[in-house]
Amino acid sequence: MFLEVSQLRVAYAGRSHAAVRDVSFGLHSGDIGVLIGPSGCGKTTLLRAVAGLEPAAAGVIKLAGQVVSSANLNVAPEDRQIGMVFQDYALFPHLTVGRNVGFGLHHLPRNQRATRVAEALELVGLAGQEARLPHELSGGQQQRVALARALAPKPRLLLLDEPFSNLDVDLRERLAHEVRTILKAAKATALFVTHDQLEAFAIGDTIGVMHEGQLHQWDDAYTLYHRPASRFVAEFIGHGVFAPAVIRQVNQQVVVQTPLGDLTDVAECPLTCAFSGGACDVLLRADDIVHDDDAPVKAEIIRKAFRGSEFLYTLRLASGDTVMAHVPSHHDHKIGEWIGIRAQVDHVVTFNRECPASDGKMCRMPCERTTRPVIADATLSSLPQA
Repeated sequence: MFLEVSQLRVAYAGRSHAAVRDVSFGLHSGDIGVLIGPSGCGKTTLLRAVAGLEPAAAGVIKLAGQVVSSANLNVAPEDRQIGMVFQDYALFPHLTVGRNVGFGLHHLPRNQRATRVAEALELVGLAGQEARLPHELSGGQQQRVALARALAPKPRLLLLDEPFSNLDVDLRERLAHEVRTILKAAKATALFVTHDQLEAFAIGDTIGVMHEGQLHQWDDAYTLYHRPASRFVAEFIGHGVFAPAVIRQVNQQVVVQTPLGDLTDVAECPLTCAFSGGACDVLLRADDIVHDDDAPVKAEIIRKAFRGSEFLYTLRLASGDTVMAHVPSHHDHKIGEWIGIRAQVDHVVTFNRECPASDGKMCRMPCERTTRPVIADATLSSLPQA
């Protein structure tokens, strides 16, 4: 691992709770890691600790095997060979693009500095723009200049703190893809902070979901979506709801009974707990619910959001339970209309409904499928109500 964070704790004076608590993760050389979570979750504090701008109250941060932060050590930011890209770009308005990019290269001879500036601008797609001033550029171009300035000294690690938050939504996602291409071309190792899931998915090799100072999961986007490690991750990533369910073993087959029918394809089911009496919550994402006029289960449309190629419908079942569904936009139903739906779940994810831990994670026990009671005549009417 190039960047190693182990049991890191960062605390601010006068606050009863640490801003970052017991966080551990690693980042390989050349990879892009992303920290995502709601405002105030600690992701920017964690980034600042990696930069050396916040001391560690406990735990260790290593760069290339060297300890740079611990309870007894804090290597100065300028000695960590780290580049930073800030939310507000932090460009010098009175300096040209070339002088902005070359600001951290004063240790190099003039000809080498000019060569490195040209290389950095070429890398970000702004070759030949050295003489322009920042106010003559668009927001996206200014962000590219900030990125070129951070890359020009060839830092060991690049840190980006919500660099696209001042840009419009469409530009943010497009620029995230472009920045990923730039960072990969530069073979840079980077840690990126955002609150936008689309940005995180577009740029990150590995994504960490934070909540209340803790890192709930550090994984690729696919695993975060389909195999969330905590109830918070399941709720935060994507669109979905929890529905009451019962896990049974019927005729030697594991069955997850839901308000939408039985889920039987559970060979890869990441059942995260053993449940008292089989009662649990099952995660149903919007793409797990299929609109089918011939389906026996009907649901009332209580909310709809147009997304261009599709609608995001919020639906209420006769039982009172709520689910969400992505439906092609040519199926333009009215609010209050009842439509047929069925579950088509590839990854069944269940959580305990009885004992959520105080940190938001769920109780964890080994899943003992073979010891579940065999109830051959179990029906949906036996489901507990939410």
